[in-house]
Amino acid sequence: MQTNLADFIRDTAQGREAEAILRNCVHCGFCNATCPTYQLLGDELDGPRGRIYLMKQMLEGQPVTAVTREHLDRCLTCRNCETTCPSGVQYGRLVDIGREVVEKLSPRPLGERLLRMGLRRTLASPTLFGSLLKLGRGVTWALPATLREHLPPLSKGGGGDFRNRSTPVSVDKSPPAPLWQRGEKSSRRMLVLEGCVQPALAPETNLVAARVLASLGIQLFAAPEAGCCGAIDQHLAAPEAAKAAMRRNIDAWWPYLEAGEGGNIEAIVMTASGCGGTVKEYGHHLRDDPAYAEKAARVSELTLDLAEVLAREDLSRLRGGAPRRVAFHPPCSLQHGQQVRGVIEVILTGLGHELVPVQESHLCCGSAGTYSLLQPALAGQLRERKLGNLQAERPDLIATANIGCQSHLAAASGVPVVHWITLLENASS
Repeated sequence: MQTNLADFIRDTAQGREAEAILRNCVHCGFCNATCPTYQLLGDELDGPRGRIYLMKQMLEGQPVTAVTREHLDRCLTCRNCETTCPSGVQYGRLVDIGREVVEKLSPRPLGERLLRMGLRRTLASPTLFGSLLKLGRGVTWALPATLREHLPPLSKGGGGDFRNRSTPVSVDKSPPAPLWQRGEKSSRRMLVLEGCVQPALAPETNLVAARVLASLGIQLFAAPEAGCCGAIDQHLAAPEAAKAAMRRNIDAWWPYLEAGEGGNIEAIVMTASGCGGTVKEYGHHLRDDPAYAEKAARVSELTLDLAEVLAREDLSRLRGGAPRRVAFHPPCSLQHGQQVRGVIEVILTGLGHELVPVQESHLCCGSAGTYSLLQPALAGQLRERKLGNLQAERPDLIATANIGCQSHLAAASGVPVVHWITLLENASS
């Protein structure tokens, strides 16, 4: 694609990256065939090709309006189009640039700005989010229906509550302790990101993961100072706040990654695929930061989804547990963002579970971080479509790999929705 960027961005790092991405696009339209919003709305401007055209116009200096912002807002950033694109267009990075620029050239009304700021501050703080969640559960009856729908019940895990069977990671400045402390101390150690909303919504996820890994001779630790991965800020057009979160996490992890300090940390494990997709790109986001570029690249190199970790291990030591009929939903952040496909399915079937066929497994469920809160109508339609496909074969339960998808689907599902690792809880006993 031919480009002629405007002076305000031409010679900037953003401009050079955007131009390189734009020039790769050949406008073939294959992306529209797998874009969830284009499938729903049938509007060219609500598909990747149309949004790329809008961003090209904006970066070339043409007028930017609320219409431009609206079509970019409707994008889920599911990155399905990247999987489909024969030209390798890095659409996710382009839309991040586009959203940041449109916020500057066409500022939102005050109410929208305050809402987004509130979401960023609330969701990215485990302490604040946990407190508000507890409060909301106590006054559910008084909440409006639109908010009540997003208030999940207390997590029951995958059949067991591990909160009273291990010591959760503290939020003080003490050294990290293993999430699962039974058994012999292992020479194999991995870090895990606790995340921001998962500790409150599904505290069993990391604890079951730690228990399973412990049965394989791996101890899982969490650095108390680490927090939100930065994805919420990044996708809400607050890149500097996102980078600050990334630097904080790198600072929290670095002492344990340095030779002789951390006891040979093998990997940084992600149990939420949305966080994993972001942390794996720390090296890109901080590539121009002289103080953090090298460290960020190292952190990204060490980051693995939980499924990638288990795929490298000998799982014959695990017992199969009670077999279940499972409908697996691969999150977009896993299959399109991280390009990790089929790994969890192999693990689950290898341990005796039956995976039922699911149509349109490549399409987004509508969660997409804060999308379900900011675009509830579209998110609801996508969830209804996704649940129709997931429940078509009458599974015992639905399994997924991201807390956002899990909570979003569970709010309207007729069967339990769990993190897939909880299906291995009995296998590690």
